[in-house]
Amino acid sequence: MEEETPKINSQLNVESVVKDILETIEREREREIISRRFGLFDRRETLEQIGELLGITRERVRQLEKAVITRLKMAAERDLPHIKDVERTLGEHLGDMGKVARVSDITARLTKTNSKTDQARVAFLANLSPGIAVIDDNDHFFHSIGLAAEHSEKNIRDHVGKIIEAISAIGEPTDIKTVADKVGNNDVKHTEALAGISKNIATLNGRWGLVKWPMVNPKNIRDKIYVILHDNKKPMHFNEISEAIKSSNLRRKDVTTQAIHNELIKDQRFVLIGRGIYALKEWGYKKGTVADVIAEVLRKENGPLHRDEIVRRVLKSRQVKETTILLNLQGKPQFKRVAKATYALAE
Repeated sequence: MEEETPKINSQLNVESVVKDILETIEREREREIISRRFGLFDRRETLEQIGELLGITRERVRQLEKAVITRLKMAAERDLPHIKDVERTLGEHLGDMGKVARVSDITARLTKTNSKTDQARVAFLANLSPGIAVIDDNDHFFHSIGLAAEHSEKNIRDHVGKIIEAISAIGEPTDIKTVADKVGNNDVKHTEALAGISKNIATLNGRWGLVKWPMVNPKNIRDKIYVILHDNKKPMHFNEISEAIKSSNLRRKDVTTQAIHNELIKDQRFVLIGRGIYALKEWGYKKGTVADVIAEVLRKENGPLHRDEIVRRVLKSRQVKETTILLNLQGKPQFKRVAKATYALAE
């Protein structure tokens, strides 16, 4: 049973707080601009869209938005409604989450629905809170907030940059403690929180790495198959692989069993070792039929072998019935019987 997300200060009603703060803005036009720009009651709108609605220029909308936010931030230092409670609540959550977090994650703790509107409201309130640093959503960062007492927006960006450099230097997916050690941060939870706000870093099953690495961010079916087999650490039937993908936390996992089987056949990383059973080539398996494996066994021996020993060695790399191995020994022209139950390669 999953542990419920803690609700610190459950009395904080985000929607009510936002409405009370908007009421402090005297002019209705300015309230409209802030509501629409931040998406406080509906989707966010552009400067052009708001300007067209209100009959003013894009630049005038930008100027009014900036002026209102500046006034609200100044009021937040003195008497803006509820803002001290908001700042304290956000601070408590951030302290529990590693001092920095995505807006979506902290909103999940504050609201029941964690909708886009909920997230927009939390981001708006964070933006007004003197003790909170805000990282806007862009190509490199998720929309995030952090404790200003711990680090400024620039510090957060710099810390994340060093984490990316450390992961790149390590060169392969690893656990977050190794990353923390590499950047010299004794606070592993803080390192994990910082890594979690970066769009250049991904994590999967306890491994952290660059988002372009398939082991932490598998994008196609083949990479997802590889991750499932790698983490299972033993061969699997393609039906098992299909079910494992569907029940995993991988994205876009609604793929058909047939599609998975097709990719298993085409990708050189996967080796068929039994009826529908696949293993990773890196585990030491080689592609080929049962007859190919028998021939390899006899070549390595460089001489005849008793059929029981041949069976034993073949079963190390193939999950087939013993009778299948014996039928290949007796029925394929590349093998000859040289003594009772003893076989060698034909000339």
